Formats: sequence, structure tokens, C-alpha cells
Amino acid sequence: MRPILGYNIIMLTVITLLLGCNTETAIKDEQPDPVVVEYPVAYIERDLTAIDGAPPQFAILNPAQFNPGAQLLIKRNAFADSPATNLTASVFGEDELIDIRDLSISDDGQQMLMAIRAPELEGVDDDEQPSWNIWRYSVASQTLERVIKNDITAEQGDDLMPSFLPDGRIVFASTRQRLSRAILLDEGKPQYTALDESRNTETFNIHVMDPDGSSITQLSFNLSHDFYPLVLQSGQILYSRWDRMGADHGVNLYRMNPDGTDNELVFGWHSHQLSLEGQTESIDFVKPQQLPSGEILMLLTSQDNTVIQKRPVLINIDDYIDAQQATANSGAQGSAITDVELAEFSFSFSTELALRGRLNHLFPLPDTSQRYLMSWDLCRVVINDVVRACGQLTAEQLADENLIQADPLYELWLLNNANNTQQLVATTAPGTILTESVVLQPSSQPKAFIADKIVGNELDSQLSQALAGAIHIRSVYDFDGVDSTANAGGISRLSDPSQTPAANLPARFLRIVRGVPMPPDDVRDIPNTDFGRSNNQLMREIIGYSPIQPDGSVKIKVPANVPLAISVLDINGQRIGGRHRQWITLKPGETLECVGCHTANSSLPHGRLDAQAASINSGAIGGFAYPNATSSIIPEQGQTMAEADEMVNGLAELTASIKYTDIWTNPVLSAVNPNIEYSYNNLVTPAPNGSECFNNWTAYCRIQINYVEHIQPLWDVARPVIDTATQTVIADNTCSSCHNIVDADGATQVPAGQLSLANTASSDQAAHLTSYRELFFNDVEQEVVDGILIDRLVEVLDTDGNVVYQVDSNGELILDADGNPIPVLTTVNVPAILSTNGARSSNAFFEVMNNTTHQNMLSADERKLLNEWLDIGAQYYNTPFYSQDE
Repeated sequence: MRPILGYNIIMLTVITLLLGCNTETAIKDEQPDPVVVEYPVAYIERDLTAIDGAPPQFAILNPAQFNPGAQLLIKRNAFADSPATNLTASVFGEDELIDIRDLSISDDGQQMLMAIRAPELEGVDDDEQPSWNIWRYSVASQTLERVIKNDITAEQGDDLMPSFLPDGRIVFASTRQRLSRAILLDEGKPQYTALDESRNTETFNIHVMDPDGSSITQLSFNLSHDFYPLVLQSGQILYSRWDRMGADHGVNLYRMNPDGTDNELVFGWHSHQLSLEGQTESIDFVKPQQLPSGEILMLLTSQDNTVIQKRPVLINIDDYIDAQQATANSGAQGSAITDVELAEFSFSFSTELALRGRLNHLFPLPDTSQRYLMSWDLCRVVINDVVRACGQLTAEQLADENLIQADPLYELWLLNNANNTQQLVATTAPGTILTESVVLQPSSQPKAFIADKIVGNELDSQLSQALAGAIHIRSVYDFDGVDSTANAGGISRLSDPSQTPAANLPARFLRIVRGVPMPPDDVRDIPNTDFGRSNNQLMREIIGYSPIQPDGSVKIKVPANVPLAISVLDINGQRIGGRHRQWITLKPGETLECVGCHTANSSLPHGRLDAQAASINSGAIGGFAYPNATSSIIPEQGQTMAEADEMVNGLAELTASIKYTDIWTNPVLSAVNPNIEYSYNNLVTPAPNGSECFNNWTAYCRIQINYVEHIQPLWDVARPVIDTATQTVIADNTCSSCHNIVDADGATQVPAGQLSLANTASSDQAAHLTSYRELFFNDVEQEVVDGILIDRLVEVLDTDGNVVYQVDSNGELILDADGNPIPVLTTVNVPAILSTNGARSSNAFFEVMNNTTHQNMLSADERKLLNEWLDIGAQYYNTPFYSQDE
């Protein structure tokens, strides 16, 4: 039985609701809670059909969506008959269609924050419509005012989800991207507000400002949304992050300090499929709240944007990093996600008849009384044009398949979870609902204050001055507390230069990559062809390289305040394993400590220091050289080789080249390992854009590789073979000569290996060169017939190897003019030889380059360029702002 649910507002006779839903929970109408009567109650009333009779939609990944028809009401106490004052009417007018969301109160209960969007302007483009602004209500003065007074400043971005820090500052989510926009200019790009990685909406990041709206500072730098900041009792900020790098990894919970330091994943990466009532639901972790007990409350939302009911759950982030994955040392068992026990209620976001009603919002009172304000839609149905409570109906009546659910009527109730009683706080008219609500009451658990870290104390002054941070990985061989090199003797053997030559080390270099922020269409409308074969990686720039030490450790200086990803490389500069799936950002002067690495399929704790297994790299004994290593570097207790190197030689800087110099071998005990350098300086073709910056490194150095500019020239550059005795050309190894559809005399030919590397527009996609399409897209074999290049056709064979012949609709053989059956012909597939998944996934190409025909045709420096370009995604362009003349 699935009752009909409609939003049409009709005039019906309403039966007084006595008992909501066959429950023993008492509903009290006359005796208000003796404590709540002392404090104001504020709530949002929302018109369900304000625009064209359509219900509002609340899309998680479109936070700035405008749902007009809201107003903010306040009552001086919780009496149901206490009059309500429309706070927003005095600012915008009674009938203006505004939107309101994100109510939040200060610890002393004297101030309330919210986000408000002014009415739509007629005849105005979207980019000229009002922005979401943060407003503050003061209990003492009973005034509502915008926090940012200046109109120009207020409209520079959408500001949502405000919350008070203990010192009075306000943390919020915003599309302002103040520092990110400034960095774009320093990188030589236009200044713009970047879109998220799905390229649908402007990206929200976490910002902070002073109480008067000044000193706006960007704290987070994710390329997709960072939003819903919650100031925890500990003083840290818990927030939701949309992890969208390379694929949609859902919205997860992260945590950082109020100055943006110590930013880390907290919960949710492997927890987006949750079993509810026997069905698997997709969930995201948004808008966390904290109970006075310290537990995290979250209202799960349906994937259907029109469904407004929620399911309240508790999430144990202290002992778990995922729903079924405890932290390494907690010993917790069971599930981290449990339903909130609310008296006799059992809420869900099912559209079936809910005998105990539905929940839209839940606000825990900031004390120890176990009380909640809840937006509750009692179970009601329509019988003979009369609205009746479900509790008044028989089981037979409730089983009627034609039963019609009444339109939603979410009212405001006070639930006392300690004694299972409720009292009505505020009601509303048909066609409107009461959603978010708060009690302006002092908190029994005020938040702790965390001071900003100080440059020269907690933050390194030299790094801060260089607008840089540092990343320290104790060992890239550490996978969730397991030594991945155990079969080769473990890191103790690898770090001993007398036992393991450098050539035998699995991991040799680290690559740092930066995601390119995507501009809005009015800045640059990017066609999908710009991304090449796949748009999963969007566009990437290489930040630089550093060698990995023999114990797997690496410590390197990196740019601050930009999203970074890391890749571990082998001796050839090819990425080992999968791509990094989370953006890393550091504040200037900050050092990020990483234990090790993590595989994509592993659900073990990673990326959260207090949740992970202990490092496999305990570091040096201290006071002595590493076993059988040089005595010129004497480490301190517990230092990794990278830390010891920094202590003696300074913090390593990123380079454009892949370079290695042996600093560990004791020449008395073993042979010094040869140097390695793969450099753009050795290329005869154009070096990637920005590579010259590394001659004098700054935090804005970027390496940008575009196919037309930097890869196609590898195929076109002349590669003559010279006879050393006669100094004459005896062969032409130019790639695009052999791999072309015409020979040197202009005659048609089958390109070598059925692969054309011609520098011409592709007949399949004019926006791409022929060579790019041939390398990355499946094709068919061709042959020359009568001087014309055509697709080669072969006879189709059945599973027994017999020729398959053409038949008519009756299954009879079709014969040619000579009375012979006609074979079925088909083309011969030629698989793509390169893969956007990376250099190692393009092994077929590199095997050809190592065979006797192609050996040494590409230099090590050219291969390095190909390897890095393939590893970052083999994009056609890695900048939105290439010359349109190309």
C-alpha cells in the first residue's frame, strides 16, 4: 500500500489532533517547559508553493539554491499561544519572497546568525541577482542586521552556514575564494571564482571573519565544496567536504583548527552506502550538529531533492573513521552510525505512510536536559475531504490503498526525551511548514578557544615567508601499518646501502600535482574536447619532484594554500599504484606529517593521524650513522632519513627535473650509486610552460603540459640517423614520417603499426590532432587498395572457426551473381596504445619503444615528459587559457 502524497493545498475540515500516532508519548498543550519559557525561540516558516506552486528543492551539492518564500519568526518563549514576531518583515517587507537558512546561536545565547537571500530581481541576469548574506540578530537590542555592512563587499560572494567561534569571530562557507583568486593572478591566470569539479556550481570554501564583517580570510582550498562548518566543544571546526577528485567520492567529514591548520579527513569515505529498512541508501555527511554530550548528530537526507523529511542519526567520530571501521587503537565494535533514540519515534525519509509522523529538523537544546526542538509533521490523512490524525483511525482504515496523505504540516514541538513528553511550541497554516529552529539559551558546554598558530613558534618562519609548507612522509612503503617491502627484507634492508643498491629500490621519486581551478563559462567556456580522452582528471599542473630516501621517507617544501596531490614514482618517473584521491592543503609555515600510503580498496584508517596504525618507520637510534651508510649524516633519535637529510642539507625544494644524487652510500663499504637526471633542458622540443620558474623556485612555480605544444612536437621532431663515417643521412626515424598515411614521396601508405602520428586535424574530432585520436581511441586496421587507404575487412568466423555467411530474414543463404554464398565481413580492431590511467597502464607503448626497432629513439628526457603527462591524465590541454589560434 502506497498512499498518495500531494502538495496541492485544499480547504479541508481539520479534526483536532489529540494523539499523533498510536503512541504512549504524551502531548501537553498547556504546561510549557519551565526552563524554555525563559528563552526566546526562533524558527523559519517556509511556503511550500511560493513559486509556481512547486515545492522547494534542497540539493546538497547546490548550496546556493534559492527557495523563496521563507520568513524568520521569533517568540519570547515556548508557549504555543505566545505571539510570534516576523523579524525579516521589518527588513524586507511582509510579502517579499526571500530565503533563509542556517540558524546558529552564540554560546551565551545572546546572538543568532543566519544566511538570508534577498528577493529575486526581475529582468536581471543570474550573476547580478542578490547574493546570500550573513545576518545577525541581537537579543539585547532585538535588532536584525547584516554582518557585512558594505554593499559591495557583501555581494562579492554567496555566504552561508555561519557559526560563532569562541572569540566572537564568525566561520562560514563562501564562494568568495579570496585567497584562491589572488593566487590565480600570481600564477599568471585571470582572476575568477572557480566552479566545483563537476563544473556545475561555484565552489564553497570555509572562511572566517571578525564580528563586524572585516578581515575575511579563506581557510580551506578544496576544488569542490567545503561547507557546513560546526565549531566543536573542543574548539576545532568539523565540516563537510565534497571529495570530487577524479570521481565522486561523496561528502565526507573533515576537521581543522580555526586558523585552517591540521586539516584532515575524520569520517565517511567508505560509508556512503547505508542499509536502512532493508534497503541500501546513498548518503552524504552534511550539516553536523553536536549534542551537549559531545556526540555528533546528523539528519540524513533523501537523495530525492523534493523529499523534505530527515532521519536523525548519531555518528561516533571519536572511535570510528567509517561506519564499520574503528580507529586503529579504539577497540570499538559495531557500527559508528546509530539511530537517535527519540522517545517512541522512528523517523525515516520514506514516502510511505509514517504512523509516527515525519521529521524535518531537530535542534538539541544546549543543556543536559535531553530536550529537542523538532519540526514534526504528525501522521495525518484525508478521509472524505476531512484531515484526520492517523491515531484516530483503525488498522483497517489505515490499510486502505486509496488513502491519501495530507499535505505536509510541519509544526514546532518541544520533545523532552527524558520523560517522553512533547509540547506544541508553534503551529502554521496549510501550505507552509516550520523548518529550522533554535532556542536562544546559554550553552552548558561552551566551546574551548584555540588560538591561531604563531609564525616562528608553531609555524616555521622561513616557510611562512616563502608562502610554503612542508610535507613529511615517514615511509611510502607503509601501507596502513604494514611494510609493503617485507618480502624484500623490509625497510631496514632497503635503507642499508650495502644491501640494496639504489637501482633496486621500488620507489625513487615523489611528484606533486596541483589541480587547476575550473573557470565559469563567462570567463572561459571549456569544451569537453579540451580535456582529451577523459575529463575525470580535469586539468592538472605539476608542482615539481623530489627524490625519496632509501627508507621510503621524503620531506619537501610545497606551496601553501593550494590543493595538492602526491604520486610515488619508480626509477623511470612512472607512477606506482593509483592516483591520490584527496586534495592536500597546508597553511604557510605548516608541516603535514604523513605515516605512509593507502590503497584505494582498503577501508583501514588513513589520513587521520589519531586513527592510523603506528608507522613502520621508527626512525634512527640516534647518535650513530644509519647502518652501513655515510658518517657525514648522523641522525637524531627517531629521525627518518628525510628528516636527517633536512637537518644537514636543508629542506629539499621541488625541482622541474627528476634528479637523484647518492648521499647515503659509504664508499668504503659499497659502490656509490650513479646520478640520475631527466631534464627539460635536454629536450630539442619546447619545454613545458613554466619550467623555467624552477631556476629560482617560488610558491607559484607550475609545470603545464599541453598536447599540441609539448607532445606533438615529439612526433614531429627530425630524427635523422647519421652515418658516422660519411656523415650522411642513412635513415629517417622521425615518428610522424613512418607513422603517417603518406610516405616521403606523397604516396598513400598504411602507417607503421596502424598508428598515424600526423599533425593534422582528426577526421573523427576536428578539435583534436589525428595523432591524439590514434593514440587514445580504438581504431580499425586499414589497407591500401588501388592507391586508396580503406578499412581492411575480414571474414567473420563462428566459434568453431567456420566462415559465417549472410542470410535473409528467413534464414536462407544470400548468394552472389555466381551463386556462391556471401561471407559476412567485419573490420579488424586496433586497440588504443596509450591510456589516460597513466604511464604504467600504457605499457604496450613503452614495450614498443624498447623493442629492437624503436630502442633509443626517444631519449630518457622525452620519456620523462611522456610519463608525467600520462600520469596526470593525458589531457589535451592543461590550461583553460590556451591560445585560440592553436
